[in-house]
Amino acid sequence: MAKKTNNHQEHCVFCGRSQDEVELLITTENAAICSDCAEAAYSAVREVLHPAGSNIKSNGHIEGDFSLKKPREMFDFMSQYVIGQDAAKKVLAVAVYNHYKRIENKDHGLIEKSNILLVGPTGTGKTLLARTIAKMLNVPFAIVDATILTEAGYVGEDVESILTRLLQDADYNVEKAERGIVFIDEIDKIARKSDNPSITRDVSGEGVQQALLKIIEGSIVNVPPQGGRKHPEQQMIAVNTDNILFICGGAFEGIERHIAHRLNTQVVGYEAQKKRALIDKDNMIQYVAPQDLRAYGLIPEIIGRLPVITHLNALDRNTLRAILTEPKDSIVKQYTELFRLDGIELEIKDDVLDFIVDKAIEFKLGARGLRSICETMMMDAMFEAPTSKKKKFVVDLAYAKEKVEQSALYMAAQVVKDND
Repeated sequence: MAKKTNNHQEHCVFCGRSQDEVELLITTENAAICSDCAEAAYSAVREVLHPAGSNIKSNGHIEGDFSLKKPREMFDFMSQYVIGQDAAKKVLAVAVYNHYKRIENKDHGLIEKSNILLVGPTGTGKTLLARTIAKMLNVPFAIVDATILTEAGYVGEDVESILTRLLQDADYNVEKAERGIVFIDEIDKIARKSDNPSITRDVSGEGVQQALLKIIEGSIVNVPPQGGRKHPEQQMIAVNTDNILFICGGAFEGIERHIAHRLNTQVVGYEAQKKRALIDKDNMIQYVAPQDLRAYGLIPEIIGRLPVITHLNALDRNTLRAILTEPKDSIVKQYTELFRLDGIELEIKDDVLDFIVDKAIEFKLGARGLRSICETMMMDAMFEAPTSKKKKFVVDLAYAKEKVEQSALYMAAQVVKDND
């Protein structure tokens, strides 16, 4: 609000200074306050309502002190939300602990950054692991889909947009963003399309990998604050990525062929034949190595900047069954709470849970399939619940089968199955 221009002099009700003595005087019909007192009042209110260390902020973002946990503590915390995948959780806990220990130590010049690559089928928990780690450490976190990235100058998004989302999660606090975590999903989708030289540019494959090198390794990057394409007139924000942890994830569908080829070509002699017999052919992903990633289409430079490589196993029946009920935010607990908010007690029979797991395995969607099937099964009940007078709703096997088998999801899966 601008200064008054009439002859009557307004005064700040806090400090008593007139409009000529302050930079800005904000006036109402009955009172006025100067800009200096307004800033002081804002600081006082913020200190009382949002003290240092508070995790709550009006815009919903996490705010507060960074909290580094020991690897065992990280593992236990992740186990509350992620069922199984113990090997991946252990590797991730150690890598994250070493990364932030490197940052906390002022003389960390001798220790290089260790970014992480998670390899595993869809729906096995790659994104959930990264999000859970960021939640526990209380650091800014951004998820980016690599499929939308292209080489600079082409239709799509520049790789710098990755850091824009991290800045947004940190409320554009650059210092805080520079200690955050970025999860780059679908990293396998930017694999080099072919080993054969071509006159055409691989703008969404190798071109993106080349552009990611400087960001992942650690450098000062000029980031457009609102994302999108960079242009000369745009104001940039300089972000140092040296202390940003990059976790990349991808399904790498078909990489088992490269793994099998490598293991078979290394079979020489009787002892090697005995070791070959011990290989679990139903879970080849556990033997993934850097050379397999290179054969798949990742360039050596990007593999070298992702030194920590771990795998996530496909979810078996017991694990899927546990995912339904055991995590803190399990699917069953979420639906129970949704019905409770409408004053209805929800009960799901055990054989219904087994039925859901069987269908998820049939649809081959991993943990995501569990949620899809539950949504299909509960849709009609959730539609009627707010206006229903019932105090309890029981889901039995007959009801579950009827709803799922009438759904478009089930019919589509049956068509695919018949075609196969």
